[in-house]
Amino acid sequence: MKKSILIITVIAAAIMELIDTSIVNVALSHMSGNLGATLEDTSWVITAYAIANIIVIPMTSFLTTKLGRRNYYIGSIIAFTFFSAMCGFASNIWTLVAFRFLQGIGGGALLSVSQAIVFEVYGKERVGIASALFGVGVFLGPTIGPTLGGFITEHYTWPWIFFINIPIGIAVTVSSLLLVTEPELKVKAKSVDWWGILLLIIGIGSLQTVLERGETDDWFSAGYIIVLTIVAVISLSTFIWWELTTPTPVIDLRVLKSKSLAVAAILTFVTGFGLFTSVFLTPVLAQRVLLFPPTITGLILLPGAALAIVGLLFSATLLKKGVSPLIIITAGFIIFITFTWQMSHMNLEAAPGDLVGPLIYRAMGIALLTVPLTALAVSGLEPKDIPQGTALNNMMRQLGGSFGIAVINTYVAKRFGLHRSDLLSNINIFNDQTTARIAKLTNYFSSRGFSSFDSHNKAMAVIDNTINRQSFLLSYLDAYLFSGLVFLLAMPLLLLVINRKKQAGPIVIISDH
Repeated sequence: MKKSILIITVIAAAIMELIDTSIVNVALSHMSGNLGATLEDTSWVITAYAIANIIVIPMTSFLTTKLGRRNYYIGSIIAFTFFSAMCGFASNIWTLVAFRFLQGIGGGALLSVSQAIVFEVYGKERVGIASALFGVGVFLGPTIGPTLGGFITEHYTWPWIFFINIPIGIAVTVSSLLLVTEPELKVKAKSVDWWGILLLIIGIGSLQTVLERGETDDWFSAGYIIVLTIVAVISLSTFIWWELTTPTPVIDLRVLKSKSLAVAAILTFVTGFGLFTSVFLTPVLAQRVLLFPPTITGLILLPGAALAIVGLLFSATLLKKGVSPLIIITAGFIIFITFTWQMSHMNLEAAPGDLVGPLIYRAMGIALLTVPLTALAVSGLEPKDIPQGTALNNMMRQLGGSFGIAVINTYVAKRFGLHRSDLLSNINIFNDQTTARIAKLTNYFSSRGFSSFDSHNKAMAVIDNTINRQSFLLSYLDAYLFSGLVFLLAMPLLLLVINRKKQAGPIVIISDH
């Protein structure tokens, strides 16, 4: 009974942390108006959290060893909950950004330590079930974030996006105080690798800022983006060299000698790319182009999220029965690519029900990838290296999401310009349909009492809005195809972790031990 409550506790903590990666997205305009800030400044609320998360997640193994797992985990939950409350009470944008960064620092432990605890409870022989249970949190968090955020902002006020963490955080803290213990296999604490920590903070902080802010500030036309890119490259290159040569690294990159972990990390990066970009694209497409209200937008994601739990448990069952992870991962990639193909054929007449089917494919695809990729990541590691391996793997998922959203934002902006230009080329006085449409709209506004000048301007504004809406639609559809192409190009990496015997036989994962 205690083990079951412990599993529920740590998964709840992970879900709470992951929900906060996407719950804010739909509330930015509300925050902007309420705090008197520009939308560009308000987007730092997302950036600050992402930077803090990516910095802390790979350091989790080191901090757990140095501070003790129980102390670090419970302290992180308390910090996450406290700074969630402070975010809700923030009275200006930069105070909110500062508290949001500190919230992300606290949340960094909730993912990897929760996963390590789940693995420890179930043991390596039942890693599939452990991966499935933890996968529920990995998938549900980012998926239901926009749903929950949309509901809260539509029916309450934006601070409740943060206040909702308080009762959950208190419950998780109390349960953790009673149930979380030190790991059975304790690793001796190392001396502090201050140079590694400094290089990691500078490198990841610079990289995340470039990824999150690049599109907003037109990439390399902004001087600070150029500077931060150079800083990121130098810092991360030096960090890798330092961590591979120092005897007490803050992040033991040597675990990447495990071929299974190295390949799983890359594929997890791609999975994060698909998971977060689809969570980003779908609500924007639904609200901005298809004009669905926030609540409806959230509801269309729920059937897939519910079925994903079935998919996670199903993939764990297949692993337990000896089905090759290669087969499950391949199926997951194909199903997700099917989702992107279906979404690329939407039109402006699409109803909410038209998106539910493809989103179920998305959910099942990611669900089938989560469990075998997690199992693959730790399959070649010694027990003492599993915390470091899971931390690196989790970092790659978050990095994949940040990188994916940055790339997709840029891609959509470029495709929007191209599609708008193409559509405008058909809007001229020689096009009978165009002139007839403008005349009809002008007459409509004239009948409502507007002057002929104002009626014409309003008619042209309607035409311009229609062109923009169609251009955005085509751009988002292209973005889904682009995401599918990334998945397709990543699939051959699976060939690196299989061992095909000459005689007919099962495909097995190569283990380094």
